[in-house]
Amino acid sequence: MNIKQSTLLFLMLLGTFILGAQNIKVSGVVVDAEFGSPLPGVNLLIKGTSLGASSDFDGNFTINDVPLNSVLVVSYIGYRTVEITIINDEPLNIVMQEDAQSLDEVVVVGYGTQKKRDVTGAVSIVNSQTIDDLKPVKVEQALQGTVAGVNVTTQSGAPGAGLDIRIRGVGTNGQSGPTVIIDGYVGDINVINPNDIESITVLKDAQAAIYGTIGANGIVLITTKSGKLGQKTKVAFNSWVGYQEASRKIPLLNATEYGVLLNETYANGGQAIPFPNINTLGVGTNWQNAVLENNVPLINHDFSVSGGSEKITYAFSGSHVYQQGIVAPKKTDFRRNTARLALGAQLSDKIKVSTNVIYTYLDRDSVNDFGLGSVLFNGLNAPPTLSPFQPNGDFSLVPNTPGLGIEIINPLAQIFNTYNDFDLRKLNGTVQVDYDMFNNFTLTSRVGFNTTNQEGKQFFPIINYGGKVFDTQRSSVNQNKQNFNDYSLDIFGTYTNTFAENHNVTLTGGTTVFKEWGTGLFATGFDVPNNSWDFADISLAVGTSGEGVRDVGSFAFDERRLSFFGRLQYDFKGKYLFSAMIRRDSSTKFGPGNQVGIFPSVTGGWVISDEAFFGDGGTVNFMKFRASYGLLGNDQIPANGFIGLLNGEGEYVLDGNVVNGIATGQLPNPNLKWEEAEKFNVGMDLSMLKNRIEITTDYFINNRRDLLIPNIPVSGILGVAAPGAASPTVNAGSVRNTGFEFAINYKEYIGEDFNFGINYNITTLTNKVTEVNNGTGFIEGGAFGVGQPAPSRMEVGLPLGYFYGYKTDGIFQNAAEVAAHPSQTALGAAAQPGDLRFVDINGDGVIDENDRTNLGNPIPDITMGLNFNFNYKNIDFVMYTFASIGNDMVRNYERALTDVNRQSYWLDRWRGEGTSNSVPRLTTAATSNFVFSDFFVEDASYVRIQNVQVGYSLPQTAIEKMGFTKVRIYVGANNLYTFTKYRGFDPGASSGAPIGGGIDFGFYPIPRTYLMGVNLNF
Repeated sequence: MNIKQSTLLFLMLLGTFILGAQNIKVSGVVVDAEFGSPLPGVNLLIKGTSLGASSDFDGNFTINDVPLNSVLVVSYIGYRTVEITIINDEPLNIVMQEDAQSLDEVVVVGYGTQKKRDVTGAVSIVNSQTIDDLKPVKVEQALQGTVAGVNVTTQSGAPGAGLDIRIRGVGTNGQSGPTVIIDGYVGDINVINPNDIESITVLKDAQAAIYGTIGANGIVLITTKSGKLGQKTKVAFNSWVGYQEASRKIPLLNATEYGVLLNETYANGGQAIPFPNINTLGVGTNWQNAVLENNVPLINHDFSVSGGSEKITYAFSGSHVYQQGIVAPKKTDFRRNTARLALGAQLSDKIKVSTNVIYTYLDRDSVNDFGLGSVLFNGLNAPPTLSPFQPNGDFSLVPNTPGLGIEIINPLAQIFNTYNDFDLRKLNGTVQVDYDMFNNFTLTSRVGFNTTNQEGKQFFPIINYGGKVFDTQRSSVNQNKQNFNDYSLDIFGTYTNTFAENHNVTLTGGTTVFKEWGTGLFATGFDVPNNSWDFADISLAVGTSGEGVRDVGSFAFDERRLSFFGRLQYDFKGKYLFSAMIRRDSSTKFGPGNQVGIFPSVTGGWVISDEAFFGDGGTVNFMKFRASYGLLGNDQIPANGFIGLLNGEGEYVLDGNVVNGIATGQLPNPNLKWEEAEKFNVGMDLSMLKNRIEITTDYFINNRRDLLIPNIPVSGILGVAAPGAASPTVNAGSVRNTGFEFAINYKEYIGEDFNFGINYNITTLTNKVTEVNNGTGFIEGGAFGVGQPAPSRMEVGLPLGYFYGYKTDGIFQNAAEVAAHPSQTALGAAAQPGDLRFVDINGDGVIDENDRTNLGNPIPDITMGLNFNFNYKNIDFVMYTFASIGNDMVRNYERALTDVNRQSYWLDRWRGEGTSNSVPRLTTAATSNFVFSDFFVEDASYVRIQNVQVGYSLPQTAIEKMGFTKVRIYVGANNLYTFTKYRGFDPGASSGAPIGGGIDFGFYPIPRTYLMGVNLNF
């Protein structure tokens, strides 16, 4: 070999050595960003090659012979994909961030799951991250503004008070809330700890038909958290403390302003003025401030432990919530303690067992906080010239005069003399067995159960409020104990297979047995020893009622439902999607011939972005059209409406003596049958710009037929006036809801340190009654003032629960205007200058009850949610907002008496020609100004900043030595501010009644809460 050849060989060997030296071994560990725990089964691949590995049980991996400067792609289901450039052989510590959108790829749809891309119904999802951001005390609060088509209204801001969920409007005059399914069984959303929830799925259209007669109002599916196979133990502790205050207050007159207006009121009525020397009154008592307190505590602690081995998963959690009310904090507190255990075991290759059990304890104390005679009502109407206490320290008495009536009392005295307690203990859960019977077929058997025991006690001491209706001459105690139970047994099979490569089929079929039963016992005892709460117990009360007996009552019920269901899910190449469902329900709530209902539905979809003509999807990554149609049912009515029961009361003459007996209760209707909901939906799902933008749109038509309407008028011969008697329930109405939903999500990652997301959703809704076949053509509801006709109606062609009263056209400015206008005497008094001028709707020249008309609609035309989040390095920020547009409310918290306090807008009352054309005069004389009219109806549209939160996560280097994988501290505010023109406490409140729900009796305001907290993971 010559020198030239030797040199060439040497260079070739050196080049080979150099090239070989550029290939290195890459190793490291992959961990979860939130908990720092290892992630097994993570896919690691060198970009552009087939070189790769998977992480082991401890998250470790090794890849040999990796070229320098190559790119390592790390991917894992449910996590964001990570790309890392290899620059040396130092071990890698790869931190994977959860991707909420990826987690949503599998959607719970009832008796099974479906890939999100294959869903053909109108389905919305709220994940655990959203719940964590909002920090709701109750789960329902997490749905407001985060899900299109869902509206949540509060019945009261009091601790533990109920919330009402409405999905795509109100379709019935009965029970309108959705059915809640927790881990496969019918559950109670009010008692679950929000931090135990993994996801909430809302079924809004015919997709819910798999649940048949309980699906007409929509379905809310809740999936709770569980451990994962191969997951090391994770421990998380969350704690936050909040301080509450009233989010809104109503402007009231101070003592001087009150004296000026009251003098004018008496002078206009030709009476002597009550306050000759106004200058001595000063500011007086602000009863509203005396009732509403600040810096009221709200505390939440919860922890969880979860993990799993190769065959067993476990999750255990506990929580404690304590909240005092901004009205009477010590007497309106709320406690909720929960404990949950979830276990799963892979007993063999074919059998899997899982169970999830939740125990809840609730303790709620309350005061009268709603309507005529409530604490807030008294706080708004009590005169500011009255001091809360007398010189000797006793509570002052509100005078019993015609100008102050017999129901307005000192609200502080009312709080002091209120004694009650409510306790609830609930155990609920599921036990499920999945058996892979043979290839592609799984048989599931699941038992779900609820058992609830609750006790209530009220004590009424001997008290004198000064001749008011609330005076108590004899002390008494009311006690009750109630027990409610239900169980469901589901047995269903699921067959999944692919035929001829492109035809994918899933068949589900099974049966459900559901039974609910309960008992209740109520008793009242009198003459409580020492007139004291400490001795308030039936066993100690020594007195009886006026008839010489104790007042007692009881109930017992037993209802059952048997169901069979089936579902076919089919797709061709994942492009053409189809599903069909049918359910047969039979219920004991209906009589022979009407017990069975059959509820079919079909859905379909087309993934147009998979078509060849669509192109490469550079801008639009995914597009799917979908449609659904189906029938669902509703049986939420009192039991035994189809038969007559002897549960009424009657008096009879027997041997010349009047004796008490029993009589027929509610008149029976043997033809009662299901309410039926017909639902149609078309929609589109769209993803753009590498899935950074996601858009969902839907148009829906919901027709509700055969509404179960109670209190149908009957003849005077039959009669329904006796105690316990009632008119029959009849299928006699129809309601139609139509609307459009639009939701858009945008997320962006800017470098490694900054990312943000924006979510916006809007829903339009049109509600119209299409039939009321009850003999009168309308149904009345709600209440206004004292002794006035019902202000809300259900009537054909108008929204359900619209307001019905007199329309006004300004104020009479002089006698000539009064003389030229139709007489208003039929409303209670002849008109005078300064009085409201009512419109002669029918043009007959007289203003009377025939001139009442549509004054407004409590159902919003549009609801919207706008939510924003961003993360910069270790700092995170979220803000959630909600808007309701077009809903009206009735101002009904003002007492129509002369001497009560008033809102400050009365300072702009009419005092002479030209002084006001909106607020009438004040007088002690009779007027028609306080009959129900649009003077009391206000636009209650509002925009609310629901939640703002800022957090900071300590660097890993600072917490590793302490044994933590995550330490995050945060501050925030809930219900921060509401923008509205409505004068009342809360424009978003409602009693929940479909007819009369928008009438404001002085709703307890939702508190504004400032909170601070910490998340610890280890």
